[in-house]
Amino acid sequence: MDNKPIFSVSAQAISMVAEISALLEHHNIAQQKTDSLKLRKINQIKTIQSSLAIEGNSLSEKQVTDILNGKKVVAPLREIQEAKNAIAAYALFAELSPYSISDLLKVHNVMMSALIDAPGKFRNGGVGVFDGKKALHIAPPANRVPILINDLFQWLKRAPDHLLIKSCVFHYEFEYIHPFSDGNGRLGRMWQSLILTELHPLFQFLPIETMVHNNQQKYYQSINASTDANDCGIFIDFMLGEILLTLKNHTVGGVNGGVNGGVNRILELLISTPGLRANAIAEKLNIPLRTLQRELSQLKSSDKIEFRGAPKNGGYFVK
Repeated sequence: MDNKPIFSVSAQAISMVAEISALLEHHNIAQQKTDSLKLRKINQIKTIQSSLAIEGNSLSEKQVTDILNGKKVVAPLREIQEAKNAIAAYALFAELSPYSISDLLKVHNVMMSALIDAPGKFRNGGVGVFDGKKALHIAPPANRVPILINDLFQWLKRAPDHLLIKSCVFHYEFEYIHPFSDGNGRLGRMWQSLILTELHPLFQFLPIETMVHNNQQKYYQSINASTDANDCGIFIDFMLGEILLTLKNHTVGGVNGGVNGGVNRILELLISTPGLRANAIAEKLNIPLRTLQRELSQLKSSDKIEFRGAPKNGGYFVK
């Protein structure tokens, strides 16, 4: 290909690839408990809500859940449309090929339907990323987009690098090319998850987006730093770190941790939002306070969480 991505793989990245691979080797999604389907749905809602939130959508997880369940939600119409589109796009996940440009265009058409003038088509004008009047990134000219995307997909299919590395490189290069007039961020993150499902089906339901959302500033900093360095190794390190942390969080409450889906949800919440009190946890997870207290006791007795601070103003933290 004419436009091979430029990237270096650090010693840290190699170490993280090995650690992620080891965690996946010990994790068999088919062996999870009977509540796994419910947990997958919860995680997919987290993924959708977080990806939209990164783009400025204010809908909560509960509102996204209500939209998914066909309930009426009071919110800006555009934000509701974005959520409906994202739900429809992720419903296509299992039938998509990460190596298909036509599938990419198909998903963009669904994800951006009724939001832009030409969904499912590459942009025909110039675009950039700005901070006020300051240009952080000017994307390649529109007439280069089809060539650059074709080269990127050919590299993804043929390159001998580990899929974990390739997924991160693809994500960065996709954002650099900025092939669409809008929706590049949410589609690029979804496509990295799609690439990773080639490595393990767990990645379809792993809420990596939630971690990226909680580290949004570092996410954009790593993209900008990689662009400045003309080497996306910085972004590779960042994304592998997010994947590793999310996978560790997931397996704490999965097969390796030997605890149920309820406490897994508590751990996920406390990793993304540390320091919550019991009533706040119960409200966010929509579970009875009495049930929560039992699960908190289980987590404390297994030395997975601890309460820090005074009784009136402290909160729970993952050890």
